[in-house]
Amino acid sequence: MRLTTKGRFAVTAMIDLAQRQANGPVTLAGISDRQKISLSYLEQLFGKLRRHKIVGSVRGPGGGYRLARAMNEVTVADIITAVDEPLDATNCGGRENCQDEHRCNTHDLWTNLNKRMHDYLASVSLDDLVRQAKTRPAVGTVVTDDRLRGVRRDNVAVSA
Repeated sequence: MRLTTKGRFAVTAMIDLAQRQANGPVTLAGISDRQKISLSYLEQLFGKLRRHKIVGSVRGPGGGYRLARAMNEVTVADIITAVDEPLDATNCGGRENCQDEHRCNTHDLWTNLNKRMHDYLASVSLDDLVRQAKTRPAVGTVVTDDRLRGVRRDNVAVSA
């Protein structure tokens, strides 16, 4: 069981959109360039996100996509569900026919894990992820280690 590229890319693209929408609609081409995700793949994902009313499209010159709801109202679970990403640790897809058409001994374990994963992802909003991204240093930013204060700093910077 793992989150596939579809879910990861959808969440990544939604963070990018949420970070930039204050300047107007965000183009998929822009997200594609910044996040290194295929434009055609983004088009498929955003079609699903639009059908689930997570994003809205703006047509014409200067068009693109915007969030259809406030960032604090969109959860990671919403995004993953919208793009049809199954998060299921059971071997049977919840049908209880895990072992020779019968329920296996560990079915409840995996079902409970599914519930906890969903509950956790439903507790994390897009707003949480955007705020978290703001507190991280940008890629390529030079970060110095405070333990090195007063020490000669030639070639001592750490890249984030």
